[in-house]
Amino acid sequence: MRFRWLVALLALPVTLPAQLAVVGETVYTMAGPAIRDGVVLIRDGKIERVGPSSELRVPAGYRKLTAKVVTPGLIDAYTVVGLSGYLNQAHDQEQVERSKPIQPELRAVDAYDPREPLIEYLRGYGITTLHTGHGPGILVSGQTMIVKTAGPTVEQALVKPDVMVASTLGGGAREREAGKSPGTRAKAIAMLRAELVKAQEAIRRREKKPEEATRDLATEVWIQVLRGEKPLLVTVDRAHDILSAIRLGKEFGLRLVLSNVAEAYLVLEEIRASGYPVIIHPAMQRAGGETENISFETAAKLKAAGIPFAMQSGYESYVPKTRVVLFEAAVAASYGLGFESALAALTIDAARLLGISDRLGSLEPGKDADLALFDGDPFEYTSHTTGVIINGVLVSDRPQ
Repeated sequence: MRFRWLVALLALPVTLPAQLAVVGETVYTMAGPAIRDGVVLIRDGKIERVGPSSELRVPAGYRKLTAKVVTPGLIDAYTVVGLSGYLNQAHDQEQVERSKPIQPELRAVDAYDPREPLIEYLRGYGITTLHTGHGPGILVSGQTMIVKTAGPTVEQALVKPDVMVASTLGGGAREREAGKSPGTRAKAIAMLRAELVKAQEAIRRREKKPEEATRDLATEVWIQVLRGEKPLLVTVDRAHDILSAIRLGKEFGLRLVLSNVAEAYLVLEEIRASGYPVIIHPAMQRAGGETENISFETAAKLKAAGIPFAMQSGYESYVPKTRVVLFEAAVAASYGLGFESALAALTIDAARLLGISDRLGSLEPGKDADLALFDGDPFEYTSHTTGVIINGVLVSDRPQ
């Protein structure tokens, strides 16, 4: 019996990085001008060389793939996919734990399901990397992570296990039940301030008497935030709440990342002066409540103001439980952002904001071989994704 099991296991197919040559009529490397009739050589899961076909010969033994347009693999700069599932049932909605309003100790890596069908769905549109984890809905919901959209286990998909601490300000942070905190905006800021002061005191105690230091999971995370080791990701929409977030960040010297910012156009100068980057709201997010003043033009206005930003799919309450950043960027491109800037927001700009540009975001020798192949302009709805490569492996070749 054991021998038969061993034979069966050895017979299973193993997908390994291949030697690939991707030839595109246009190759957007995001490290320089687009290359017409370009070639990307891939070896051992990494990009080996990139250049025009007139200068770069495809070596013997390389499998050749062709496409109209080739781009780096697309990056969704903030989502809850893998914690929020497509079934839209209680058992696959893990993005927010509502037992208390502040829970920075929760880790996305402990809840992420790499076999969630939404991951394959996004991958089919050229999205190869997700910054995912706990989402908006309470004051502090937990920590985020970065994964590739391929790999049957968390360990195989993982890029970075703990990236940011997710929080929400404004109406989205209010407790739904009467009498529970935070019930107002001032209470929310006061609660955050109290956690940060507590962490400051813990740092001072450790410096004075390190031998008496005790550990608390939540305080450990706040100490990392205070030391700049982890940014605080703040989902916020109203203009005055954006300014409150900036004020809190400056008070404690935090690395802040602003998320969503529906009313950013009202406080562009203040955001620019803060130096904080933005993960912008999905262009097609529904308007209402906190997001009643949302705009298709927000991305273009951030770009014009010189504010660094990336694109997100965010949290989607309706099935199929996720938006697709490729489509969101397409709308932003048509409302003043333009093609190149929209593509940058899904690739190199997102990689820089997330601190992974040494591996991802552009097609350069030595970087991870993550590519998206299209049969036309990626932002045209009539175009299809014809191939997706992750870590040098062709993981999808079915047009979508």
